[in-house]
Amino acid sequence: MMRTFKSFITQKGFLFKLGLIICALWFIVVIFAPLIATHSTTAQDLSIRYEPPSLSHLFGTDELGRDVFSRVMYGSRISLTAGIITVICALSIGILFGGIAGYKGGKVDEIMMRFSELIMAFPPLILAMVIAAALGPSILNSVIAMAIIWWPNYARLMRSMVISLKESEYVTASRVMGASHIRVLFLEILPNSFGPLLVMATLDLGNAILMFSGLSFLGLGTQPPTPEWGSMVSDGAKVIQNWWVSTFPGLAIFSISIAANFVGDGLRDFLDPKLQKE
Repeated sequence: MMRTFKSFITQKGFLFKLGLIICALWFIVVIFAPLIATHSTTAQDLSIRYEPPSLSHLFGTDELGRDVFSRVMYGSRISLTAGIITVICALSIGILFGGIAGYKGGKVDEIMMRFSELIMAFPPLILAMVIAAALGPSILNSVIAMAIIWWPNYARLMRSMVISLKESEYVTASRVMGASHIRVLFLEILPNSFGPLLVMATLDLGNAILMFSGLSFLGLGTQPPTPEWGSMVSDGAKVIQNWWVSTFPGLAIFSISIAANFVGDGLRDFLDPKLQKE
């Protein structure tokens, strides 16, 4: 397995490797942000407000004279963490909900799936905005709002995987040996369904970071003076002539979003037996 994976990266995985490198760099930034940042993220100096990029301030300064580079570095902690937590929560809820629906079948499946489709009927961003606004602007409430709109996708995927696997020979053998329904579902079926779920989660990571930044851009996520990419882009949009205020956090959002998609595409190609034979 490991040899096949290494061979895949060597032969077809340029974008996958690029995505891994970018993601790894951002996770290093998340961990070592206090060491990488050159200035305080909240220290204000109105005498240098809107100073363009220079050796003393690599990404320039904002309307309050705060160092944009340092705020981008620290902002990664919030944006990436929010995206990861959102995906983990949505994945966990979806696995449980879709697993039960697919395993039980019948009326239970019908009711549970109609409920998930009810949530999916609303435009994701609009529904997230409504939920976040109703709960109140904060990081936690934005994550809750995004998890609520995302879990039905995982539930539907998990349900389809359970339906296709629950009549397999190894599942039938496990039942005959007296395994409980919980054991069959989570120890027999789930491990064989995790590949597609992992690919979807990786692809959704970039989208979750992008949506969280969008909510912060609208004032529904982080609140000042906490540094976060979306809110920084919002601040820069008001003074577009000072391009550096919004450009660098915008590039940060773009880089991690596209990198997560590269990794997700690479995992999908690797886990697809048909593509491995090509």
